[in-house]
Amino acid sequence: MRVLITGVAGFLGSRLADWIIEHIPDAEVIGIDNLSGGYKENLHDLVEFFPVGILDDKVSEVFSTYRPDYVFHLAAFAAEGLSPFVRSHNYRNNLEATSKIVTECIKNDVTRLIFSSTMGVYGDNPTPFYESDQPNPIDPYGIAKYACELDIKAAGEHHGLDWCIIRPHNVYGIKQNIWDRYRNVLGIWMYQHVNGLPMTIYGDGEQTRAFSYIDDCLEPLWKSSQESSCSKQIINLGGTKYYSMNEANEIIREVMGGGTLSYKEKRYEVKNAYSSYQKSIDLLGYNDKTSLIDGLTTMWNWVKTQPNRVSKGFDQYELDKGLYSFWK
Repeated sequence: MRVLITGVAGFLGSRLADWIIEHIPDAEVIGIDNLSGGYKENLHDLVEFFPVGILDDKVSEVFSTYRPDYVFHLAAFAAEGLSPFVRSHNYRNNLEATSKIVTECIKNDVTRLIFSSTMGVYGDNPTPFYESDQPNPIDPYGIAKYACELDIKAAGEHHGLDWCIIRPHNVYGIKQNIWDRYRNVLGIWMYQHVNGLPMTIYGDGEQTRAFSYIDDCLEPLWKSSQESSCSKQIINLGGTKYYSMNEANEIIREVMGGGTLSYKEKRYEVKNAYSSYQKSIDLLGYNDKTSLIDGLTTMWNWVKTQPNRVSKGFDQYELDKGLYSFWK
């Protein structure tokens, strides 16, 4: 069995590769990543790795050479709040890149494509978000991901491609890119604290989010590729309990033994965003067994062993009108 993972050096991709190699002995893992948001240090030694971007011609060669049975398309430019200021970059690295993966899956008779979408497709909907809700994204990132979902569905209808769309819910844990200043609030807070900076909260901190520990998500993610009941299904993954940003920060300060806060201007974002999770229990066997404080404790102990990498940012935005002061 051959499994291809895009974004394999990133957080979700590298941890999934680890899990597959450790639990599925007959699986060969092929990985693609341009290392824009991931690190080679994340890679398992047994991953057959290609350091290229999805839009590179080399990707077609990887597909035709290895003919993967299953493809986990996890690579993305996942910066929801930043996406209004880098629209072209967002659509190129999400929608255009995904369309290429879809084409390669069709050409090479992939058994099933598993696509990591986002809770951001729900946008301005009542909570909790259900898979049956009409998507209503409010930013270019959510729009791009929803367009990817539609393209994948169309490929299923037109070309017989089997697929499963997963909408992960604020996954966190070991190997997360805490050096990305635009996404993953828990990792951003840890990076800021390690570097003696105040932890930033946008607005009043009463916006609500749920969080999912990575280890609780890996087997369910694998099952999305294997279970017949997951064929052509959209499934929310994770997030059984939600917190305000103030509550989440209080927990992380308890874990880290302190920290200071800095409240910044309000961002353009959905105030309350958390999903239903029953479908992930029924189809994927999801079990949210790790409390936020326990998961953060494990992640924090890992963070303290990591090199002090430079926080990544954009040198030049495509649009600076309306850009938040904290990103200038």
